[in-house]
Amino acid sequence: MTRSLTSALLAALLAMAAGAALAKLPAPSDEAKAKADEAKAKAAHADKLASFQLCQVMDKVAAGHQAAAKKAGKPASAPTPTPPCADPGAFVYTPPGAASSAAVATAAAAAPAKPPLEAAGAHSPAKTANAPPSTTAPAATMPAKK
Repeated sequence: MTRSLTSALLAALLAMAAGAALAKLPAPSDEAKAKADEAKAKAAHADKLASFQLCQVMDKVAAGHQAAAKKAGKPASAPTPTPPCADPGAFVYTPPGAASSAAVATAAAAAPAKPPLEAAGAHSPAKTANAPPSTTAPAATMPAKK
């Protein structure tokens, strides 16, 4: 009896846990979305800062290697040219809503007017042929191709 009661209680607990696991969470509020966007921007800036610091350290190590090789009288290979380290600066976050209207106005003013692809002829049909694509001579009388 106790074994079946234990089994029944365990089954009931599992059913309740499954129901709680399948429950749908409410949609995040606008404030929560803004916080998530800011956290994403901070993480991206942290990645840029880490890349900048790594670039500086790699340059320092390469310079040290060149100096040590020169001091030892060994020929050192020429350093591989790399782009300069770009400092990302301090973290500044502008919400997407505030930046989008200003960015759109700036981009519209700075971008030259290009015709859409359809006006540029990208999807236009081929021009009408002025001559047939082949000759009227039969294939038997044409010279052989090499």
